[in-house]
Amino acid sequence: MATLLSVNVGRPRDIAWNSRTVHTGIWKRPVDGPVMARRLNLDGDGQGDLEGHGGEQRAVMVYQAQSYDYWRQFLDRSDLTWGNFGENFTVDGLADEQVCIGDRYRIGEAEFEVTQPRTTCYRVGLRLGEPRMAALLVSEHRPGFYFRVLREGLVRPGDDIVRIGVAAQRISVADTDALLYLPDGTVDTMRRVLEVDALSPGWRESFRDLVARADQPQRERAIPSAPAWDGFRRMRVAELVHETARVTSVYLAGTGTEALPAPRPGQYLTLRLPGEPATVRSYSLSAVAPDHYRISVKRETQGVASTYINTALAVGDEVDVAAPRGAFVLTDAATPVVLFSAGIGVTPVLAMLSALAAQRSPRTVWWIHVTTSPGADALAEEARRLVEGLPAGHCHVFYTADAPEPLPSGASRGRPDGPALGVLGIPADADVYLCGPDGFMDAMTAAMIGLGVAGGHIHTERFASLSAINPGVVATGRPAPHVPAVLGTGPLVTFARAGLATAFDEKKASLLEMAEECDVPTRWSCRTGVCRTCSTPLLSGAVTYQLAPLTEPDPGEVLLCCTRPATDVVLDL
Repeated sequence: MATLLSVNVGRPRDIAWNSRTVHTGIWKRPVDGPVMARRLNLDGDGQGDLEGHGGEQRAVMVYQAQSYDYWRQFLDRSDLTWGNFGENFTVDGLADEQVCIGDRYRIGEAEFEVTQPRTTCYRVGLRLGEPRMAALLVSEHRPGFYFRVLREGLVRPGDDIVRIGVAAQRISVADTDALLYLPDGTVDTMRRVLEVDALSPGWRESFRDLVARADQPQRERAIPSAPAWDGFRRMRVAELVHETARVTSVYLAGTGTEALPAPRPGQYLTLRLPGEPATVRSYSLSAVAPDHYRISVKRETQGVASTYINTALAVGDEVDVAAPRGAFVLTDAATPVVLFSAGIGVTPVLAMLSALAAQRSPRTVWWIHVTTSPGADALAEEARRLVEGLPAGHCHVFYTADAPEPLPSGASRGRPDGPALGVLGIPADADVYLCGPDGFMDAMTAAMIGLGVAGGHIHTERFASLSAINPGVVATGRPAPHVPAVLGTGPLVTFARAGLATAFDEKKASLLEMAEECDVPTRWSCRTGVCRTCSTPLLSGAVTYQLAPLTEPDPGEVLLCCTRPATDVVLDL
């Protein structure tokens, strides 16, 4: 019979780490005597990051004495004591390959239910001083698991652990963990996991997304594919059209006679413009043809690249261009399409509308645009003409300026909100694509969800640096991206979205650490190549993996947490 060997608790504390502060409850210590197991945690215990830990579904963390024995030998460590893996219950028995999601147990006066494996997280490595730990827990199939408290009660070291309920679907903790984090997981097993009522909502959502992606016909998926060419290639400016006083369309042609690879509607190009160091910026394709690509660039007041394009670029000039990229792409599904744009955010929408018009698509298509006043946006007029040519096309334009001129049909003044969109009759089963300022996209996303559109059907395109995901790191006012105080001597690293280039510091373990040194917003969780949160498009150059990832990133992308530059690199970060 399994036995509870130790009960471990700890309040969250602030830990200095990598020049930052992490608020974490990973430091646990054994306690004597009875402890009350409550719905959200044990008395005396707490979690620092409630996004990834804690809550009713993750109230109690369980780890096995047998896994301690394994790690003592694997890591050649003799200092591992109960609670070091952040667990609340150290147990004899309950192996990850035997315990199943949904199994129920009685310990002392309390009853528990298994809800999910351990959330992969860098903080176990922080606690143990072993940065590889998040990946090792997965690769060695020893994650541990969480309990939900079904009945509150006192527990104490020495209590027997009695199984009182068996999950109908016998899918072990180890198999569930591998199914999500390791390659070659079977969709049929994912379906079985989804039948387990006890599975936590977060893991349920992840498996539901994987199953839905597998069930979707291949032609309807936005399947990642390798870029059409590696790095940058030279392209010639074939034509410049000044759409307005502040917007210029640039027609780019190949330098040879070969046809250009066809991009997917909604993708973007990255240009490297002359300068020292070179300026790198990304722009949505607003139109494509076999012999040219078109981007349409709005001149920003402080925009170095957009000012150069609008004032200095000339027909016949050559620029370096990276292959079309991006997952913000129109799929070939039969569902209705709703395209939202604001200002220059109309550019990827134009490419989508062009593709739909070329197909004479029978899909119901809505284009909803926000601009200042009639006649202010020539590209909006082009979009309107494309919508009018669709068999089931609809459009509505919101004008934000309080101007005296009459409005055209299908237009209104003000900004769109839930009620204004509700009267348009937008179908709830639509795929929604949004491009514009962040505030606009956030507001439209909320409005669409309020109208019944599933969050998974809403797609956005953002060209500024993405908001950071740094779990557990205490938020502080951080400066704008900058070159480090001490310059490196390694390959040149260009962060395209941040508009920053600097030499790699060879003392840094990874490109992720280099980005953090420069205060470039980063996204990560495990920092060991498991969760893929840090996956980033590599626009040019080559990297080496210091730690092999457990699953490969998508084609044309790299995992920042475990790579270093082998050559000069340009990252879409």
